[in-house]
Amino acid sequence: MTDSGYLKENREIIRKLRAITALKFIKEDDLRGLLKSSKMIKYEPGETIIEEGQYSSWIYFLITGKVGIYKQGETIAVLRRQGDLFGEMGIIDQSPRSASIIAVDESVCLTIDASYSDKLKGHEKAAFNAVLYRIFAEILAERLRAADEEIVKMKDENAILRSELKKSSELLGLD
Repeated sequence: MTDSGYLKENREIIRKLRAITALKFIKEDDLRGLLKSSKMIKYEPGETIIEEGQYSSWIYFLITGKVGIYKQGETIAVLRRQGDLFGEMGIIDQSPRSASIIAVDESVCLTIDASYSDKLKGHEKAAFNAVLYRIFAEILAERLRAADEEIVKMKDENAILRSELKKSSELLGLD
């Protein structure tokens, strides 16, 4: 793991972050505020980024590379798109990490320490939290739409299988 240390206000970094869909419409002042609690970290293939069951206040945006999501040793998904977010669920409800995240390829992540908001007061705290939760809401809405599509697809497949099973049962006289 190679850690950049906390990021400073930098026009080039802000420009690169604008390429991340979830950060595209965040006001520049708010983005600068996020940078105060952010790092760029490079992970080597096979390196664990998040360990299932641990507690952490960090969220991650994939910048480059590919990371795998594993639950109890089983592959759940592989993230490979710039801007893919992970680690947000533990931030929302302060629960332990529900899955492990492991770098599949050399991967670079923008990491944001959500506990940074505990150090802020008044408008700065409200603005930081609003930005964070807007990002979460957009990402979770996208995931919910994808899950809904998958559920509909599975129901359709299930109906076809039931119909085929019924036909097979009738042919075999098992009714």
